[in-house]
Amino acid sequence: MKSIFIIACALLAAVAVPASAQNFPAKPVRLVVPFPPGGPADSLGRLLAEKLKQSWGESVIVENRGGAGGNIGAEAVAKAAPDGYTLLLNASNHVINSALLDKMPFDPIKDFTPITEVASYMLVLVVHPSVQANSLRELVALARSKPKSLLIANAGNGTPTHLTAALFAQAANIDAVHVPYKGAAPANTDLLGGQVHAMFNNPVNALPQVKAGKLRALAVTGAKRTELMPDLPTVAESGYPGFEATTWYGLFGPAGIPREVAERIHEHVLKALHSKDVQAKLAPQGWDIVGSSQPDFAAFLVAETEKWTRVVKGAGIKPD
Repeated sequence: MKSIFIIACALLAAVAVPASAQNFPAKPVRLVVPFPPGGPADSLGRLLAEKLKQSWGESVIVENRGGAGGNIGAEAVAKAAPDGYTLLLNASNHVINSALLDKMPFDPIKDFTPITEVASYMLVLVVHPSVQANSLRELVALARSKPKSLLIANAGNGTPTHLTAALFAQAANIDAVHVPYKGAAPANTDLLGGQVHAMFNNPVNALPQVKAGKLRALAVTGAKRTELMPDLPTVAESGYPGFEATTWYGLFGPAGIPREVAERIHEHVLKALHSKDVQAKLAPQGWDIVGSSQPDFAAFLVAETEKWTRVVKGAGIKPD
């Protein structure tokens, strides 16, 4: 009789998980954005939160927990209850930090449930008009003719703009000088002034300056061309097959979220991403909506970790 009772309880528990997943969420969901308000992650997070609120009928509260390159907010989510009510919207630094830092407060792969890669944007390689290069090949030839003469600005040591430049320098076999700034804005200011020669910048910052004739665009770092400037070739098309570097944003939960709950979150996030109003807001800003499957996102995280670890170690990059 006792064994029958145990089996019955197990069956009830098995049935209860899908039922609870069907009713998810039954209370407000917390979406941690590990950066200050006002940046790309914050804007993307608030847009996603609003769409999920409409879909679920429950509030999705965006909580900005910046600091330590995103690690403070990410650590809080890693330690949260794995029930789906605490989620993380993090950027590429989720895996980049593990390559940069000797010690991490969490494992970026094992301590999280990957939900989906939400969106990404490619970078644009722009140069000051005084640079005698109208194509990527010409820029590489110029850099090779005068080692350590090409000054490439970036938004800070270890940022995607820095690592993309380092990845390109390795691929092109050039010896360039990487010039770190405290953010993209001062780097862009010095590029416009000619104090530095080039920068891998995001489309929102770069393309208006290109269209105004203040900078020259040579290539984009995506796997395909951007619809914002369809005549601009990719780095891969310009002689470096397989080259791809994007700044991506992904959705995570703590490790151990029930499969059915994670699948429900994934389903509704994809529904939000493919809505016409979300696409209309993101596309003009250079965003590429992704919405990957959970297995694909998990594999992507491993590949990104390996890629950026090779770049960091190869270039000897250290955090500030």
